[in-house]
Amino acid sequence: MLVRAARIAGRPFRLSANWHPLRRVLHEYRRGLACLSFFETGPPVRISDDISLQEWELTEQFTRSSGPGGQNVNKVSSAVELRFEAERSPSLPQPVKNRLKRLAGRRWTQDGAIVLRVEDTRSQARNREIARERLVELIRQALVAPRRRIATKPSYGSRQRRMDAKTRRGSVKSLRGRVDDPDI
Repeated sequence: MLVRAARIAGRPFRLSANWHPLRRVLHEYRRGLACLSFFETGPPVRISDDISLQEWELTEQFTRSSGPGGQNVNKVSSAVELRFEAERSPSLPQPVKNRLKRLAGRRWTQDGAIVLRVEDTRSQARNREIARERLVELIRQALVAPRRRIATKPSYGSRQRRMDAKTRRGSVKSLRGRVDDPDI
């Protein structure tokens, strides 16, 4: 099923079969106020056996790329900007969201979304695949809970060896001085 969507002045705008809204969107697009997005909705994105992302959580925008493609880059919008509404996602538990926020770093927005921009190839379809793969990999990393560190004490033998090494090193350094020769 092909879904046509656009953003006018930052707000989502749904296109209908009527030509007038479409003309309005194209006019706004030419003026730089709208960003057209045409994409196919597919099955949910599977992260693991019990976690999958719904299609409404993902938004894709296509823009002109600065990467490879020759003269093609001036004509085709091949760069993909994938936006995942992580904070509002019912699929992810809160500890996973916290780890995901830490892993995402600069890609996490103030709205609680993750924005991934991919312009690696000149193919829009391949860039979409890469963006989704990177998102899935990021979420899979966040699913792994870090192991708790168990504090340990150094053993008696290791403390003795450390002190012996320090003593030897100190004696070597103390011998590196000016030599006082009584014959001169």
